[in-house]
Amino acid sequence: MMRARHQCGVTLIEVLVSLFILAIGLLGAAAIQLNALKYTDSSLMSSQASFIAYDMMDRIRANPDADYNFSALASVPSSVTGSDARLQDFHDFKINISNFAGAAAAGRISVVNRQVTITIDWDDSRAGGGPQTFTLVSRVAVDPPGARR
Repeated sequence: MMRARHQCGVTLIEVLVSLFILAIGLLGAAAIQLNALKYTDSSLMSSQASFIAYDMMDRIRANPDADYNFSALASVPSSVTGSDARLQDFHDFKINISNFAGAAAAGRISVVNRQVTITIDWDDSRAGGGPQTFTLVSRVAVDPPGARR
C-alpha cells in the first residue's frame, strides 16, 4: 500500500511569487511618496509666490500715490541708496522673487485707476508642473468723491 505524501513546506515558486507581489507593492508605495514630494514642492512654491505678492501689495497700499508700474525685474536697480521707499520696495520685490525661484522667475506690477495687478511667473518643472503664474489683483485706495486720478 502506498502512502499519500503530504506537503510539509513551501516551494521555491511560492516564495518567488510572494516576493514579486511584495516588490510590486513597495514600488507602488515609492511612486506615491515621490508624487507627494513633488506636489508638496509645487504647493510650497505657490505659497511663496502668494506671500511675496501680498507683501508687495501691502507696500503699495502704504504708499498709494507712488507710481508702482513696471514690467520687468531687469529694470529694477540691483542696489538702492537713499530713502526712496518705492525703489526699496522694487528692490525687495526683485530679491524676494530671485531667492524664491531663481533668475528665471519674473514679476510684473500694473496699476490702473488704483487697481493693482501683481503677477509672478516661475518654472515649476521640477514638480512636473511647467511654467506657473500667480496673479493678485486688488484695489489699493479709494479716491474721494469728485477727485480724478
